[in-house]
Amino acid sequence: MSSIFKRILIANRGEIAIRITQSLSVMGVVSVAVYAEDDALSLHTKKADIAFPLKGQGVKAYLDIEQLINIAINNECDAIHPGYGFLSENIEFSRQCEKAGIVFIGANPHVLSLLGDKARARELSISCDVPLLQGLNKSLSLAEVVEFFENRSNGKPIMIKALAGGGGKGIQPVGNIEDVETAYFQCQKEALSAFGCGDLYVEQLVQQARHIEVQVIGDGTGAVNHLWERECTLQRNHQKLLEVAPSPTLDEDTRQSIISSALKLASRVKYQGLGTFEFLLDAKNNRSFYFMEANPRIQVEHTVTEEITGLDLVQLQVQLAEGCTLEELDLVLP
Repeated sequence: MSSIFKRILIANRGEIAIRITQSLSVMGVVSVAVYAEDDALSLHTKKADIAFPLKGQGVKAYLDIEQLINIAINNECDAIHPGYGFLSENIEFSRQCEKAGIVFIGANPHVLSLLGDKARARELSISCDVPLLQGLNKSLSLAEVVEFFENRSNGKPIMIKALAGGGGKGIQPVGNIEDVETAYFQCQKEALSAFGCGDLYVEQLVQQARHIEVQVIGDGTGAVNHLWERECTLQRNHQKLLEVAPSPTLDEDTRQSIISSALKLASRVKYQGLGTFEFLLDAKNNRSFYFMEANPRIQVEHTVTEEITGLDLVQLQVQLAEGCTLEELDLVLP
C-alpha cells in the first residue's frame, strides 16, 4: 500500500530515528531528520533523505517544539514522527502539530491527557472494570502518603510513583514507615528532573511480580487489536534488561484475560496508532494481575514484537496515522 504522506519529519535521533527512516524508505516517503549542533555527525543524519540543523545542543534542542514545527512547515512535511522519549508523549506538541495542520504520529491530545497522567489512567481502569492495585488516584502530599501506609495499606509495603513519565524514573518501594519521607522526596526530585513534574501518587506493592505488556493497535474508531504480549520481568533499577515474547510464564487463560483488559482500555479511549498497556502479575498467584500504566507511543522493545509477528510496526503506525482502518490493514479481530 503506497503512502499518502510524502514527507515525514523525525523529531528524534539515534537508533529510533534510523529505524523510522528504514520503514519510510520502504514506503516511498521522504525522511527528514533533525540534529542538534553537537549531533551533526550522528548516523541518523546520514540515513535520512534530508537533514536539518537545530539551534542548540543536546536534549534541549530536540524539545524545542516551535523550532521542530517550523522546520516541518518550511519543508512541506505532512507529518511528524516523534519516536520514543523526547516529545513522544507531550500533549502540547501534539496540539501544536494539529494547529499547524501537521499529523502527529502518536496519540491525540485527549488520549495523551488520559494515559499520560497515571491517576487518570487508574480512573479509566476502574471505569472499565480492569483489575487495579489499591492506591490513591491523585497527586499526594507527604502526609497523605504516610496516612495511606499506616491506615489503608495496614503497614504493608507500598510503591511511591511519579504521576507523569515512565522509564523507571521517580519510583521507589517503601517497606517501613520511617523510610516514607526520604523516599517521597527522592521520587519527587527525580520526577521533577526527568519530567518537569514532581507530582506523586501511591499504590500497594506486589513484592513478587512479573511484568507483562500488551502491544495494542487501534484506528481511532474504537476498533482495536493486539499483537500479543511481551514479558520484561528481568530488570535492574526499574529498567528493563530482557524482553521475551510471547511470555513463557503465562497460562492461556491468564494471557487472554490480560489481553482482553488491554483491549477494553484501548477501545474505551478510541485509541489510534501503536500503544503498550502494562500489567503486573502476582508471581505467587499467576491468575492475579493488575493494570499498571499505558505508554501511548512506540517503545524501544517494539522490535521484539516484530520478530514474532513479521509486521513492520513503524509502517503500521504511519498507515494508521494516515487514516487507514484495521479492516483495511487486515488486522481486525476474528
